[in-house]
Amino acid sequence: MTDTLLRKPFAMRASQRLTLLTLCLAVTIAHIDTFIVNLGARAIGDHFAAGVDELQWIVDSYNLVYAVSLLTGGMLADIYGRRRILMSGALIFTLASLLCAAAPSARVLIPGRALTGAGGALMIPASLAIIRVVWDHPGERARALGVWAACNGVAMALGPSLGGMLIPWFGWRSIFLVVVPFGLLALIMAGYTIPESSDPRRRPFDATAQVFGGLALGGLTFAAISTQSAPRTMVAALIVTALSAVLFIATERRKGSGALLSPEIFTIHQFQAAMIATMGMTFGGYGMVFVLPLAWQSSGRLDTAASAAALLPMSLVFIVVSPLSGVLSEKLGIRTVTSGGVALMGLGLLLIGVGGLQPNIAVAELGLAMTGLGLGLAAGPLSAMAVGHVTAARAGTAAALINVARISGATIGVAVLGACYAGAGGGERGLVSAMIAGSLVQFAGAAVAWMVTRERTLHAPI
Repeated sequence: MTDTLLRKPFAMRASQRLTLLTLCLAVTIAHIDTFIVNLGARAIGDHFAAGVDELQWIVDSYNLVYAVSLLTGGMLADIYGRRRILMSGALIFTLASLLCAAAPSARVLIPGRALTGAGGALMIPASLAIIRVVWDHPGERARALGVWAACNGVAMALGPSLGGMLIPWFGWRSIFLVVVPFGLLALIMAGYTIPESSDPRRRPFDATAQVFGGLALGGLTFAAISTQSAPRTMVAALIVTALSAVLFIATERRKGSGALLSPEIFTIHQFQAAMIATMGMTFGGYGMVFVLPLAWQSSGRLDTAASAAALLPMSLVFIVVSPLSGVLSEKLGIRTVTSGGVALMGLGLLLIGVGGLQPNIAVAELGLAMTGLGLGLAAGPLSAMAVGHVTAARAGTAAALINVARISGATIGVAVLGACYAGAGGGERGLVSAMIAGSLVQFAGAAVAWMVTRERTLHAPI
């Protein structure tokens, strides 16, 4: 009877529901901040008379610091407590949002945005690690992760709409102020609804690995940011990335099982598949979200508000499907749902490329809905694959790594698909080129993940 109850969708205890609500609130405000600020860039630029470079850094400083801080956030969560680190992240995020709202100049707003990125890097890995610990039954964990992953879709749908309503009436500062009460609410709720957990071995803080890992991730993100505006800077950043990655690997090999990233983690087939598929998923998905509105607005096909509305089918389908992904992965197999979801996204991108700039964008809307379907199927189960095959003690590190795969795929995807669009001369030809490139990477990621995963092979958590 108990087992039957456990397998019913959302048949979780009241305390678990409150925990999940708190985690969803924290993740939603972290993601919504990214989408809402993108929409406010023009208003901020007009207010401060900021140039393109400053506006770029207002948007990208969040992503850069987030990427650099991810491994640190995951390790701190394991060592000092996941609830404590999540609450610290929520506090930093809230205070940084207040700083952004009060910023007297772009030079103050940029470090404010960087601080919000640091807060997000503490909150998101910690929240994913908490799910790994609180939901010890794999089926229930998958369902909880489906709901958790749907928060990204909620943020994607709500961010542009909320920004479109707030900015004309209350000005650009309101887009930072709006998250403050929700950040405080998440901070208060976390203290009452989330049980504390940490690695009982209290492994030491691996400062050397943190520095090299942060430099590698930061260099990769900086290279993507500099692709269009400063090719020489991009090359220098890639060199820093490569050298830092080599030094990071050498450092970790010397420390063995005490390393920041235990080498055994990367021998787990399901973890490898989750990393590969996640990078393919975000490469095409985030790259498309960057290129498609740019193509619509550059061609005069749609304005900013209409572009945000036209993207809604992807977000809405994602929101509906994602909470069901755990149930579907149990019935169809996690390999089918994850690899199949990423492959569906690839098909969606092809339809977007074909129909994005046609007089009737119905084909593109179908492609966006298919992309949302694939994303909804894959996002939660991929996180479940990543954190479900390591011990609870390593949950924060595994959560950080899957987010490293997500942000790396997204960063490279925006840079590469943007370059494909520009290199083909923009317009319909540029959109088709970019979407083909994105879909090929997604098909490859889905295929490799399918081959790497052994559906029936059981691994003891490492």
